[in-house]
Amino acid sequence: MSSIYQTLKEEAFEANMQIPQRGLAIYTWGNVSAFDKAKGVFAIKPSGVPYDKMKVDDMVVVDLDCNKVEGSLNPSSDTPTHAILYKEFENIGGVTHTHSPHATAWAQACRCIPLLGTTHADHSANQVVCTPMITKEQVESAYEKETGILIADTFLRPEKVGAKGFDETPLKPLIPSENPMVLVAGHGPFTWGSNADKSVYNAAVLEEVARMAWMTMQINPQWKPLPDYVLNKHYERKHGPNAYYGQK
Repeated sequence: MSSIYQTLKEEAFEANMQIPQRGLAIYTWGNVSAFDKAKGVFAIKPSGVPYDKMKVDDMVVVDLDCNKVEGSLNPSSDTPTHAILYKEFENIGGVTHTHSPHATAWAQACRCIPLLGTTHADHSANQVVCTPMITKEQVESAYEKETGILIADTFLRPEKVGAKGFDETPLKPLIPSENPMVLVAGHGPFTWGSNADKSVYNAAVLEEVARMAWMTMQINPQWKPLPDYVLNKHYERKHGPNAYYGQK
């Protein structure tokens, strides 16, 4: 008999399978979840299961308190992080976490990715933010949950955690839906979107932006940020009230 969560599980499964297909992680180094806001549940990859062994029915459905609703396997160890993001960020329906190499390298360096070119500006009008390093107390308290809280605070309450940008100036609050990606210091990237598929898309975009920024800095150590007038043009033509990119 088909589950009432079958469509949600299929969405999560298909999104998870894009991680190895797009080269965003090897082995089991990543997870995607798909959220049903009306039901208050999300489907997520099972912990430690290789992608080539995974099936739709392996997806685990949990509520926002991380209680298992359906599934025989254990959910991803990152489930509490996903749950916090669904609670804190409005209008998101999918979350992706990978260990893609270039984005993870920036996270390990504990650096935000400055906005250097129009490829970046097409997707966000801001630098890619890196969180402050998680504290020893947070790790020992509830590591994965505290990781989610750290991400949410970095975006919504940056003064609370002392979040700073690439140039070491204090960060201002950001709108998550307009900046759908973050680097967790020492850890790796998380991205989100209106659905699970879009969150994986943003993970792929982040990896490319991270790679391009690193290459740019190697080619020209005297790099400069993209001028605001070019940045704003590229972002607004795709996301602004008078956007004209793409087809109607």
